[in-house]
Amino acid sequence: MPKYRHTRLPPPYLKRIWLDRPADVDAAAYPWCLPLFRSGEFELAFDRPITIIAGENGVGKSTLVEGIAALAGFDEAGGGPGYRAVDHSQAIERGGSLLAAGLKASWLPKMGQGWFFRAESFFSVARYLDEARSPYADFLSHSHGEGFIRFFEERCSRPGIFFFDEPESALSPVRQFEFLKLLRRMQDGGQSQAIVVTHSPILMACPDARLLGMGKYAIEPIELEDTAHFRIYRQFALDPHGMVDDMLAE
Repeated sequence: MPKYRHTRLPPPYLKRIWLDRPADVDAAAYPWCLPLFRSGEFELAFDRPITIIAGENGVGKSTLVEGIAALAGFDEAGGGPGYRAVDHSQAIERGGSLLAAGLKASWLPKMGQGWFFRAESFFSVARYLDEARSPYADFLSHSHGEGFIRFFEERCSRPGIFFFDEPESALSPVRQFEFLKLLRRMQDGGQSQAIVVTHSPILMACPDARLLGMGKYAIEPIELEDTAHFRIYRQFALDPHGMVDDMLAE
């Protein structure tokens, strides 16, 4: 059984990140071409154990969380510290790893344990754990959603910093509430920090979490009811057939 570091200092452990872009980067290349990073003045502070980031596709949410995770010492493809679950030999360098090279961070204390969960690489990581004969593995013998939940329950019960990129992707609405309960346990345990990128209004409603809205030009606190995700789901719930007709007619 591996040993995990405990600290008496409360989360968040990662306090702040800011852009310190190398002078020789190609400003026209991804991710530096994104309006959010183009000026070179990007900064983001974390003031709560749980941070939820919402935003439309294409604004750079996944690249941002991937870059922060890589900066924290996790492989940009996902996994725990020191994991290399995905073969990178033929891979093109990802936007997140490029962004990490231009980020700086402030910690108290520096947290070197936890997990980076990426929905798209879940099966590669789970297969890696199976092949390594991890006693905590066997996630692939369950359905997609059940495997996610079992994985979350096992990996996220430990102290550390955790990054989640669209964890709801295989979860039904009911199972999303199970993940919400997991976030609450992480809050109550006082030994974990989580940064979650999501399109799910259910996860955005996590009590006591900091909800951030990420757009093309800024990332800033937002209320659940002001997110585009909540508004479109509310409109659909009030008039599903009318909304579908209107959207299909556009």
